[in-house]
Amino acid sequence: MTSTVVLLGFSVVLAVAAIGVSLFAVWRSRAIAEFSDERIRARLEEVQASAAALQKALHEQAAELADLRHQPQSGATPALPRAGLNLCKRSQALRMYRKGDAPDRIAAALEVPLQEVDLLIKVHRIVLTHG
Repeated sequence: MTSTVVLLGFSVVLAVAAIGVSLFAVWRSRAIAEFSDERIRARLEEVQASAAALQKALHEQAAELADLRHQPQSGATPALPRAGLNLCKRSQALRMYRKGDAPDRIAAALEVPLQEVDLLIKVHRIVLTHG
């Protein structure tokens, strides 16, 4: 009978140990779950803060766009100033004029306004007559 009592005692100890391990596993899993919940909440708050900042920036951009739409149009954008007759083009224009080319042909060839070519020719004539 003593072996039966020992066997029964051993079974009870083993059952109590199994219950203890089970309780520890449940306690540990709850602790891990709570830790995970805290991390998820913190991450959710970060995402919500980022979303709020993006939403604010989007509203600011929308307001700026609305302001730009309500501003009066300033007409055509000014074109970049074209290069006038630099020294090289002046020389070419006078050379072409001396060869007998017409002012409109000179203006087209050098890609400058006709008025500039006419002015250059007039100044050239004045210099020749007074020089």
